[in-house]
Amino acid sequence: ATALGLTGDNRGDWAGGGRAGGMQARPADGAWRLYGQAEQVVDGHSAGLLVVAAHAGGFARSRTLLFLVREGAPGMVRARQTSLDETRTQARVELRDVEAELLGGGDADVPAALAAVGDVAATVVAAEAVGAAERALERTVEYVRQREQFGRAIGSFQAVKHRLADVYVQVQAARSAAYYAAWAAGAEAAGFGGQGAERAGGLALAQALDALRTAASEAVQLHGGIGFTWEHEAHLYFKRASGDELLFGPVHRLRARAAERAGLFEPTRAEAEAEEVV
Repeated sequence: ATALGLTGDNRGDWAGGGRAGGMQARPADGAWRLYGQAEQVVDGHSAGLLVVAAHAGGFARSRTLLFLVREGAPGMVRARQTSLDETRTQARVELRDVEAELLGGGDADVPAALAAVGDVAATVVAAEAVGAAERALERTVEYVRQREQFGRAIGSFQAVKHRLADVYVQVQAARSAAYYAAWAAGAEAAGFGGQGAERAGGLALAQALDALRTAASEAVQLHGGIGFTWEHEAHLYFKRASGDELLFGPVHRLRARAAERAGLFEPTRAEAEAEEVV
């Protein structure tokens, strides 16, 4: 297994393209040495290989490079972190003057490569979230058909029907967004120029996480007392939605990032001309 270690406290920057936050690299005796710390590295405690993004050079000429660190490298300390979603394990990785192998040339456009990886990762996680939301909805519908209150199944009450119908609409919208993001990523990789591929992944992930959070919340509520217990699976869906937001970025930030990349925040021609006049 290979883990990708990018940042320190990333606050969701990973899905926006990745940044080499706390990792530093310096050349020494014809090799490269890394030092620094990365948080929230998925499967970082058990991966055999670590791909690390690190800053190299002085402040004025700093650039980001990619390095490969192998399991058991002297100076590497890994510790599994306690996370909200225990089904997606994360780790803190500390590198203390660790020898590393440079990936690609020193002039490689690493930020662009990390942005592309982030887009594809967002698409994959979006598809996973859609599947989880659909499963949570299926389980809840099955339960409300069986659970009786006042002599009838609670699923027959209009209020319950409306809540589940809203979840269904969100899940289907998220599914369409994930399908488009997958198509766009595939078309771009094949050289067909998938339209909006650089934005579709983040938007699909935002839509999917919204749907999963809603589906999980309704699952907890509509299962009644059993839905709040540790023994029931409803809390796992809720934790996956919340954990993915902490790891890949809050929904509002994913949407803002896509809007920025689409140029929606750029001044209009009239605004630009007005600024020139002033």
